[in-house]
Amino acid sequence: MRLRTTAVLLATAMTPLALALTAPTAHAVTAAAPYDFNGDGRRDAAIGAPAATVAGQAKAGAVSVVYAGTSGLKASTHTTITQNTAGIPGTAETDDAFGAAVASADLNTDGYADLLVGAPGEDSSDTDNGTVVIVWGAKSGLSGARTLFSFFDRDYDRYGQALTTGDFDDDGDTDVAVGSTGPTTLSVVNGPITRTGAHNGGGGSQSHWSWSPSYGVTHLTSAETSGDGHGRVVMHGRAVDTDDAITDVADLRIGNYTDWLQNLPAGYVSAVGDIDRDGHADFAVGNDREPSADPSGAKGGKVTVVYGGPDGVATDRARLVLTQDTAGVPGASEAGDRFGSGVALGDVNGDGYADLAVGAAGEDSAAGAVTVLYGSASGLKTTGATTWTQNTAGVPGGSEKGDRFGTRVLLADHTGDHRADLTVSAPGENSGDGAVWTLRGTPTGLTATGATSFGPAATGVPTTGSPGYGTTLGG
Repeated sequence: MRLRTTAVLLATAMTPLALALTAPTAHAVTAAAPYDFNGDGRRDAAIGAPAATVAGQAKAGAVSVVYAGTSGLKASTHTTITQNTAGIPGTAETDDAFGAAVASADLNTDGYADLLVGAPGEDSSDTDNGTVVIVWGAKSGLSGARTLFSFFDRDYDRYGQALTTGDFDDDGDTDVAVGSTGPTTLSVVNGPITRTGAHNGGGGSQSHWSWSPSYGVTHLTSAETSGDGHGRVVMHGRAVDTDDAITDVADLRIGNYTDWLQNLPAGYVSAVGDIDRDGHADFAVGNDREPSADPSGAKGGKVTVVYGGPDGVATDRARLVLTQDTAGVPGASEAGDRFGSGVALGDVNGDGYADLAVGAAGEDSAAGAVTVLYGSASGLKTTGATTWTQNTAGVPGGSEKGDRFGTRVLLADHTGDHRADLTVSAPGENSGDGAVWTLRGTPTGLTATGATSFGPAATGVPTTGSPGYGTTLGG
């Protein structure tokens, strides 16, 4: 694995990303897991509809938080948030795209996870400046909010188009990384972040010279592992003068910017988890484009699994490239399948190994499909893989052209049984209304028994126009 040693970062007139390290702060309350907004030990789900019309404002955007229970996600228990919701900063305006990105962490360490929502189309100091809103968790659910600090509002646009959280400076507090376009494409806001306190510093950076500032950082995935002393994050962008994918791993704790990036296979989305239970984060990178559209793509799309090691990316292990033509993977690679449109890692069967869900939003004339493969001590297995569609027995609905089932996938424990459940979005369902599905994890894998589905109307999101419910999925 070669390092990118010519990374260019904006280190003047800015606070650098790596600040002086301090001892971890002692907290009286154990921080909640991400997306556990009411502190009950189960991960809730945040479902973005950035194209939702709000009070007549097209594409103002909305986010539904659906709370989990012993039977999984329940649409009847939800909180729907727009910029017109009482206590939320700003006002719903055309093209704000509130909900284009979501992330979660217990930022103030009060035992309840908090929700971060990006609105990259927000106009503030200039057009499409962008903003990020923090909505605070509580025993009764989400309520109250503040705007995330932004240090360089004249040096970027579309602040909030990508979000993730982690202890990136290894000081014991949770930080927030934000993607944007323009001269500054990545910003880090240092924790702790509280309801009323002043900011604690942060930094910003330019991307490597080959990254396009017009696209900026388009997707972020935290690869920070508690206690390992590295604040890693996976960054996705596009090559300058093209729209070809670029993907790198950055250690945000490193002050020596020349050694800042490690290359990953180029793709548009990623997931991080421990597939082989060796204690190191592994990476799954999805690239759903055809080779004619992106030289790093593949017919029908692909996912590349890169195994991790103590220094980030393991250099002594072969990468696993998955397509629908890979032996053991159901289906066949066909142009436009978009295999890799969504990826997620989580332990479906509770055996301690992270499993992989892959969305193929273009399968069967964009009806869509999801494939699940299982982890093991030797890595990801291609034997025993299963595929799920709306035509699978027990899965609600029926596959229709343009549904785009599998655009986003999520593996998270919504029931509290220590097994990840599969949540799938189809933002094209019902002529662009969108919908999500959840299938339970069991000791033998996923089951469609008791599978549920709901759309925007069930959670108070207007169906005027095409809200694209499920364009964003976090949990």
